[in-house]
Amino acid sequence: MKKMLTLACAIATPLLFSQSAVAEFDYFKTDGSFKRFSVSAGWLHASPQGKANPLENTTAIKDGTVANNGSVKVETVREVLVKDQDRFGFIDGTLKGLGAKTDLSKVPVLGDVSGTSKINGLESWTSAGTGLESDDVDTFGLLFNYYLNDHWSVEVKAGIPPKVDILGQGQVYAPLKGTVSPDGIAGTLLGDFEISKDMPITDLEQGNGVASSARAWLPAAGVQYQFGKSGVNKFRPYVGAGVMYAYFDDIELNDGIRKDLERAGHQIQNIKDGKAGAALENVKSSQGMSVDVEADSAFAPIVTLGATYDFNDKWFGVGSVSYAKLDSDTTITVKNDKNEELIRAKSNLDIDPYITFLGVGYRF
Repeated sequence: MKKMLTLACAIATPLLFSQSAVAEFDYFKTDGSFKRFSVSAGWLHASPQGKANPLENTTAIKDGTVANNGSVKVETVREVLVKDQDRFGFIDGTLKGLGAKTDLSKVPVLGDVSGTSKINGLESWTSAGTGLESDDVDTFGLLFNYYLNDHWSVEVKAGIPPKVDILGQGQVYAPLKGTVSPDGIAGTLLGDFEISKDMPITDLEQGNGVASSARAWLPAAGVQYQFGKSGVNKFRPYVGAGVMYAYFDDIELNDGIRKDLERAGHQIQNIKDGKAGAALENVKSSQGMSVDVEADSAFAPIVTLGATYDFNDKWFGVGSVSYAKLDSDTTITVKNDKNEELIRAKSNLDIDPYITFLGVGYRF
Protein backbone atom coordinates (compact mmCIF):
# COMPACT_ATOMS: atom_id res chain seq x y z
CA MET A 1 0.00 0.00 0.00
CA LYS A 2 2.81 2.35 0.91
CA LYS A 3 4.57 1.61 -2.38
CA MET A 4 1.39 2.28 -4.37
CA LEU A 5 0.89 5.64 -2.58
CA THR A 6 4.46 6.59 -3.32
CA LEU A 7 4.02 5.70 -6.99
CA ALA A 8 0.77 7.67 -7.20
CA CYS A 9 2.46 10.74 -5.71
CA ALA A 10 5.35 10.39 -8.11
CA ILE A 11 2.97 10.38 -11.07
CA ALA A 12 0.62 13.10 -9.76
CA THR A 13 3.27 15.61 -8.70
CA PRO A 14 4.58 16.55 -12.17
CA LEU A 15 1.05 16.59 -13.53
CA LEU A 16 -0.08 19.00 -10.83
CA PHE A 17 2.99 21.13 -11.36
CA SER A 18 2.36 21.22 -15.07
CA GLN A 19 -1.25 22.29 -14.60
CA SER A 20 -0.16 24.93 -12.11
CA ALA A 21 2.39 26.34 -14.57
CA VAL A 22 -0.16 26.46 -17.36
CA ALA A 23 -2.68 28.14 -15.09
CA GLU A 24 -0.11 30.75 -14.06
CA PHE A 25 0.89 31.71 -17.60
CA ASP A 26 -2.20 30.73 -19.56
CA TYR A 27 -3.34 34.36 -19.75
CA PHE A 28 -0.83 35.18 -22.47
CA LYS A 29 0.19 31.72 -23.63
CA THR A 30 -1.21 29.07 -25.87
CA ASP A 31 1.41 26.36 -26.17
CA GLY A 32 3.43 27.26 -23.13
CA SER A 33 4.81 30.51 -24.58
CA PHE A 34 3.51 34.12 -24.52
CA LYS A 35 1.65 35.62 -27.47
CA ARG A 36 4.11 36.92 -30.01
CA PHE A 37 2.02 39.48 -31.91
CA SER A 38 -0.36 42.34 -31.32
CA VAL A 39 -2.03 44.90 -33.56
CA SER A 40 -3.70 48.12 -32.39
CA ALA A 41 -5.87 50.63 -34.22
CA GLY A 42 -7.18 54.02 -33.16
CA TRP A 43 -6.93 57.81 -33.21
CA LEU A 44 -3.58 59.43 -33.88
CA HIS A 45 -3.02 63.15 -33.31
CA ALA A 46 0.19 65.02 -34.23
CA SER A 47 0.86 68.42 -32.68
CA PRO A 48 3.99 70.11 -34.12
CA GLN A 49 6.01 72.21 -31.67
CA GLY A 50 8.59 73.74 -34.05
CA LYS A 51 8.80 77.44 -34.87
CA ALA A 52 9.03 79.14 -38.26
CA ASN A 53 12.51 79.77 -39.66
CA PRO A 54 13.20 82.68 -42.06
CA LEU A 55 13.23 82.01 -45.80
CA GLU A 56 16.64 82.07 -47.46
CA ASN A 57 16.29 83.46 -50.99
CA THR A 58 18.47 83.50 -54.10
CA THR A 59 17.87 84.65 -57.69
CA ALA A 60 19.64 84.42 -61.02
CA ILE A 61 20.67 88.10 -60.78
CA LYS A 62 24.17 88.21 -59.32
CA ASP A 63 25.33 91.27 -57.41
CA GLY A 64 26.97 93.71 -59.78
CA THR A 65 24.88 92.66 -62.78
CA VAL A 66 24.60 95.48 -65.33
CA ALA A 67 21.31 95.42 -67.24
CA ASN A 68 19.78 97.71 -69.81
CA ASN A 69 16.80 99.57 -68.42
CA GLY A 70 14.75 99.70 -71.61
CA SER A 71 11.24 101.10 -71.45
CA VAL A 72 10.45 102.72 -68.10
CA LYS A 73 8.25 105.64 -67.08
CA VAL A 74 9.57 108.72 -65.30
CA GLU A 75 7.15 108.20 -62.39
CA THR A 76 8.52 104.67 -61.86
CA VAL A 77 12.08 105.94 -61.55
CA ARG A 78 11.09 108.78 -59.21
CA GLU A 79 9.37 106.28 -56.88
CA VAL A 80 12.61 104.35 -56.31
CA LEU A 81 15.06 107.25 -56.08
CA VAL A 82 17.19 107.16 -52.92
CA LYS A 83 16.21 110.38 -51.19
CA ASP A 84 19.34 110.91 -49.10
CA GLN A 85 21.77 110.84 -52.04
CA ASP A 86 23.64 113.91 -53.25
CA ARG A 87 21.73 116.11 -55.71
CA PHE A 88 18.48 114.27 -55.05
CA GLY A 89 16.47 117.45 -55.46
CA PHE A 90 18.06 118.27 -58.81
CA ILE A 91 17.70 114.72 -60.17
CA ASP A 92 14.11 114.39 -59.01
CA GLY A 93 13.16 117.83 -60.29
CA THR A 94 14.72 117.22 -63.70
CA LEU A 95 12.88 113.92 -64.10
CA LYS A 96 9.64 115.50 -62.96
CA GLY A 97 10.01 118.10 -65.67
CA LEU A 98 9.94 115.40 -68.34
CA GLY A 99 6.40 114.37 -67.34
CA ALA A 100 5.27 111.44 -65.15
CA LYS A 101 4.15 109.19 -68.03
CA THR A 102 7.12 109.88 -70.26
CA ASP A 103 8.95 106.73 -71.36
CA LEU A 104 12.66 107.31 -70.78
CA SER A 105 13.45 105.10 -73.76
CA LYS A 106 11.43 107.45 -76.00
CA VAL A 107 11.95 110.99 -74.71
CA PRO A 108 10.94 113.59 -77.32
CA VAL A 109 13.99 115.11 -79.02
CA LEU A 110 16.40 113.32 -76.64
CA GLY A 111 15.47 109.79 -77.70
CA ASP A 112 16.47 106.82 -75.51
CA VAL A 113 18.06 108.06 -72.28
CA SER A 114 17.05 105.14 -70.02
CA GLY A 115 20.60 103.80 -69.89
CA THR A 116 21.67 100.92 -67.67
CA SER A 117 21.48 99.86 -64.02
CA LYS A 118 24.09 98.11 -61.93
CA ILE A 119 21.97 95.88 -59.69
CA ASN A 120 22.72 94.62 -56.20
CA GLY A 121 20.76 92.92 -53.44
CA LEU A 122 18.98 90.24 -55.45
CA GLU A 123 21.66 87.54 -55.43
CA SER A 124 20.79 86.31 -51.94
CA TRP A 125 19.03 87.58 -48.84
CA THR A 126 17.18 86.41 -45.73
CA SER A 127 13.53 87.38 -45.26
CA ALA A 128 13.33 88.18 -41.55
CA GLY A 129 9.99 87.52 -39.88
CA THR A 130 8.94 84.92 -42.45
CA GLY A 131 8.74 81.15 -42.36
CA LEU A 132 6.60 78.03 -42.53
CA GLU A 133 4.98 75.97 -39.77
CA SER A 134 3.15 72.65 -39.83
CA ASP A 135 -0.42 72.61 -38.48
CA ASP A 136 -1.96 69.99 -36.14
CA VAL A 137 -3.39 66.91 -37.84
CA ASP A 138 -5.56 63.89 -36.96
CA THR A 139 -5.61 60.51 -38.69
CA PHE A 140 -6.24 56.78 -38.23
CA GLY A 141 -3.21 55.04 -36.71
CA LEU A 142 -1.96 51.46 -36.51
CA LEU A 143 0.58 49.83 -34.18
CA PHE A 144 2.17 46.44 -34.83
CA ASN A 145 4.19 44.70 -32.10
CA TYR A 146 6.37 41.60 -32.15
CA TYR A 147 7.25 40.41 -28.63
CA LEU A 148 10.74 39.05 -28.05
CA ASN A 149 9.73 38.09 -24.50
CA ASP A 150 7.28 39.25 -21.87
CA HIS A 151 8.95 42.68 -21.57
CA TRP A 152 10.73 43.51 -24.80
CA SER A 153 9.05 44.05 -28.16
CA VAL A 154 9.67 45.59 -31.57
CA GLU A 155 7.01 48.08 -32.67
CA VAL A 156 6.12 49.49 -36.08
CA LYS A 157 3.89 52.57 -36.07
CA ALA A 158 2.00 53.71 -39.16
CA GLY A 159 -1.30 55.16 -40.28
CA ILE A 160 -3.31 56.66 -43.10
CA PRO A 161 -1.08 59.47 -44.47
CA PRO A 162 -2.84 62.72 -43.55
CA LYS A 163 -3.02 65.91 -45.59
CA VAL A 164 -1.12 68.50 -43.54
CA ASP A 165 -1.58 72.27 -43.83
CA ILE A 166 1.66 74.28 -43.94
CA LEU A 167 1.06 77.69 -42.39
CA GLY A 168 2.86 80.74 -43.77
CA GLN A 169 4.23 83.63 -41.75
CA GLY A 170 5.23 87.11 -42.91
CA GLN A 171 5.74 89.06 -46.12
CA VAL A 172 8.62 88.35 -48.50
CA TYR A 173 10.38 91.33 -50.09
CA ALA A 174 13.36 91.51 -52.46
CA PRO A 175 15.85 94.26 -51.42
CA LEU A 176 16.66 95.81 -54.80
CA LYS A 177 19.45 98.37 -54.92
CA GLY A 178 20.97 99.84 -58.04
CA THR A 179 23.05 102.53 -59.67
CA VAL A 180 21.44 104.04 -62.77
CA SER A 181 23.62 105.42 -65.56
CA PRO A 182 21.44 107.39 -68.02
CA ASP A 183 22.41 107.60 -71.68
CA GLY A 184 22.97 110.63 -73.86
CA ILE A 185 22.57 114.19 -72.66
CA ALA A 186 20.62 112.92 -69.62
CA GLY A 187 23.73 111.09 -68.50
CA THR A 188 25.82 114.22 -68.87
CA LEU A 189 23.26 116.33 -67.06
CA LEU A 190 22.19 113.97 -64.25
CA GLY A 191 25.17 111.66 -63.87
CA ASP A 192 24.78 108.34 -62.07
CA PHE A 193 22.15 108.12 -59.33
CA GLU A 194 21.01 105.55 -56.78
CA ILE A 195 17.72 103.67 -56.61
CA SER A 196 16.36 101.34 -53.94
CA LYS A 197 13.14 99.41 -53.42
CA ASP A 198 11.91 96.55 -51.27
CA MET A 199 10.05 94.77 -54.02
CA PRO A 200 7.06 92.81 -52.66
CA ILE A 201 7.27 89.15 -53.64
CA THR A 202 4.43 87.48 -51.74
CA ASP A 203 2.41 87.44 -48.55
CA LEU A 204 2.79 83.99 -46.98
CA GLU A 205 -0.26 84.57 -44.76
CA GLN A 206 -2.78 85.02 -47.58
CA GLY A 207 -5.51 82.42 -48.02
CA ASN A 208 -6.34 82.05 -44.31
CA GLY A 209 -2.66 81.60 -43.57
CA VAL A 210 -2.33 78.24 -45.36
CA ALA A 211 0.70 78.62 -47.65
CA SER A 212 0.59 75.02 -48.89
CA SER A 213 -0.49 71.50 -48.03
CA ALA A 214 1.25 68.14 -48.29
CA ARG A 215 0.52 64.49 -47.67
CA ALA A 216 2.76 63.25 -44.85
CA TRP A 217 4.00 59.66 -44.64
CA LEU A 218 5.41 59.19 -41.14
CA PRO A 219 6.15 55.52 -40.33
CA ALA A 220 8.22 54.76 -37.23
CA ALA A 221 9.92 51.69 -35.81
CA GLY A 222 11.56 51.04 -32.46
CA VAL A 223 11.91 48.87 -29.39
CA GLN A 224 9.76 48.94 -26.26
CA TYR A 225 10.12 47.78 -22.70
CA GLN A 226 6.87 46.96 -20.90
CA PHE A 227 6.71 46.91 -17.12
CA GLY A 228 4.68 44.42 -15.10
CA LYS A 229 3.90 40.81 -15.92
CA SER A 230 1.57 39.09 -18.33
CA GLY A 231 -1.45 37.51 -16.65
CA VAL A 232 -0.73 39.37 -13.42
CA ASN A 233 -0.90 43.09 -14.19
CA LYS A 234 -3.78 44.35 -16.28
CA PHE A 235 -2.24 47.85 -16.41
CA ARG A 236 1.28 47.80 -17.88
CA PRO A 237 3.20 51.02 -18.63
CA TYR A 238 5.91 50.96 -21.28
CA VAL A 239 8.68 53.12 -22.69
CA GLY A 240 10.14 53.01 -26.18
CA ALA A 241 12.68 54.55 -28.52
CA GLY A 242 13.28 54.32 -32.23
CA VAL A 243 13.43 56.12 -35.56
CA MET A 244 10.77 57.95 -37.59
CA TYR A 245 10.96 58.42 -41.36
CA ALA A 246 9.19 61.41 -42.91
CA TYR A 247 8.24 61.58 -46.58
CA PHE A 248 6.06 64.28 -48.15
CA ASP A 249 4.25 64.23 -51.49
CA ASP A 250 1.13 65.63 -53.18
CA ILE A 251 2.35 69.15 -52.27
CA GLU A 252 -0.02 71.95 -53.26
CA LEU A 253 0.90 75.63 -53.11
CA ASN A 254 -1.58 78.39 -52.30
CA ASP A 255 -2.85 79.79 -55.64
CA GLY A 256 -2.25 83.38 -54.59
CA ILE A 257 1.35 82.65 -53.59
CA ARG A 258 1.91 80.75 -56.82
CA LYS A 259 0.73 83.72 -58.90
CA ASP A 260 2.91 86.09 -56.86
CA LEU A 261 5.96 83.91 -57.48
CA GLU A 262 5.22 83.71 -61.20
CA ARG A 263 5.08 87.52 -61.27
CA ALA A 264 8.41 87.68 -59.41
CA GLY A 265 9.84 85.24 -61.97
CA HIS A 266 8.82 87.63 -64.76
CA GLN A 267 10.62 90.45 -62.93
CA ILE A 268 13.86 88.46 -62.80
CA GLN A 269 13.49 87.35 -66.41
CA ASN A 270 13.02 90.96 -67.52
CA ILE A 271 16.28 91.94 -65.87
CA LYS A 272 18.02 89.03 -67.62
CA ASP A 273 16.49 90.21 -70.91
CA GLY A 274 17.83 93.75 -70.48
CA LYS A 275 14.49 95.22 -69.46
CA ALA A 276 15.11 96.31 -65.87
CA GLY A 277 12.48 99.02 -66.18
CA ALA A 278 9.85 96.42 -67.06
CA ALA A 279 10.82 94.54 -63.89
CA LEU A 280 9.98 97.61 -61.80
CA GLU A 281 6.64 97.99 -63.58
CA ASN A 282 5.64 94.31 -63.28
CA VAL A 283 5.43 93.79 -67.03
CA LYS A 284 5.10 90.18 -68.15
CA SER A 285 8.34 88.83 -69.60
CA SER A 286 9.05 86.90 -72.79
CA GLN A 287 9.06 83.56 -70.94
CA GLY A 288 6.44 81.40 -69.23
CA MET A 289 6.90 80.60 -65.53
CA SER A 290 6.55 77.41 -63.49
CA VAL A 291 6.64 77.11 -59.70
CA ASP A 292 7.69 73.93 -57.93
CA VAL A 293 7.64 73.02 -54.22
CA GLU A 294 9.61 70.18 -52.66
CA ALA A 295 10.05 68.95 -49.09
CA ASP A 296 13.05 66.80 -48.22
CA SER A 297 12.59 63.37 -46.66
CA ALA A 298 14.14 62.98 -43.22
CA PHE A 299 14.89 60.52 -40.42
CA ALA A 300 14.31 61.53 -36.80
CA PRO A 301 14.72 59.96 -33.36
CA ILE A 302 11.47 59.24 -31.53
CA VAL A 303 10.75 58.38 -27.88
CA THR A 304 7.48 57.04 -26.48
CA LEU A 305 5.73 56.74 -23.12
CA GLY A 306 2.57 54.66 -23.01
CA ALA A 307 0.50 51.99 -21.29
CA THR A 308 -1.80 49.09 -22.06
CA TYR A 309 -4.86 47.90 -20.13
CA ASP A 310 -6.07 44.33 -20.64
CA PHE A 311 -9.79 43.65 -21.08
CA ASN A 312 -9.14 39.89 -21.40
CA ASP A 313 -6.40 37.60 -22.67
CA LYS A 314 -6.68 38.96 -26.23
CA TRP A 315 -8.22 42.44 -26.22
CA PHE A 316 -6.63 45.51 -24.64
CA GLY A 317 -6.70 49.29 -24.69
CA VAL A 318 -3.56 51.30 -25.44
CA GLY A 319 -2.53 54.94 -25.13
CA SER A 320 0.80 56.63 -25.78
CA VAL A 321 2.55 59.97 -26.26
CA SER A 322 5.61 60.18 -28.51
CA TYR A 323 8.02 62.97 -29.36
CA ALA A 324 10.12 63.14 -32.53
CA LYS A 325 12.92 65.62 -33.22
CA LEU A 326 11.92 66.08 -36.86
CA ASP A 327 12.73 68.82 -39.37
CA SER A 328 12.61 69.04 -43.16
CA ASP A 329 13.93 71.53 -45.70
CA THR A 330 11.22 73.02 -47.92
CA THR A 331 12.35 74.50 -51.24
CA ILE A 332 10.36 76.63 -53.68
CA THR A 333 11.79 77.24 -57.15
CA VAL A 334 10.64 79.40 -60.05
CA LYS A 335 11.84 78.43 -63.54
CA ASN A 336 11.25 79.76 -67.05
CA ASP A 337 10.30 77.86 -70.19
CA LYS A 338 13.96 77.03 -70.77
CA ASN A 339 14.08 75.33 -67.36
CA GLU A 340 16.45 78.03 -66.09
CA GLU A 341 16.12 78.60 -62.36
CA LEU A 342 15.25 82.22 -61.63
CA ILE A 343 14.28 82.14 -57.95
CA ARG A 344 14.95 79.73 -55.11
CA ALA A 345 13.47 80.12 -51.61
CA LYS A 346 14.38 77.66 -48.87
CA SER A 347 13.16 77.26 -45.32
CA ASN A 348 13.91 74.71 -42.63
CA LEU A 349 10.56 73.41 -41.38
CA ASP A 350 10.88 72.48 -37.71
CA ILE A 351 8.08 69.98 -37.06
CA ASP A 352 9.13 68.39 -33.74
CA PRO A 353 5.71 66.80 -33.12
CA TYR A 354 4.10 65.35 -30.04
CA ILE A 355 2.16 62.32 -31.29
CA THR A 356 -0.79 61.06 -29.24
CA PHE A 357 -2.31 57.63 -29.87
CA LEU A 358 -5.45 56.12 -28.32
CA GLY A 359 -6.70 52.77 -29.56
CA VAL A 360 -7.79 49.20 -29.04
CA GLY A 361 -5.54 46.20 -29.65
CA TYR A 362 -5.68 42.45 -30.19
CA ARG A 363 -3.01 39.87 -29.28
CA PHE A 364 -2.47 36.62 -31.14
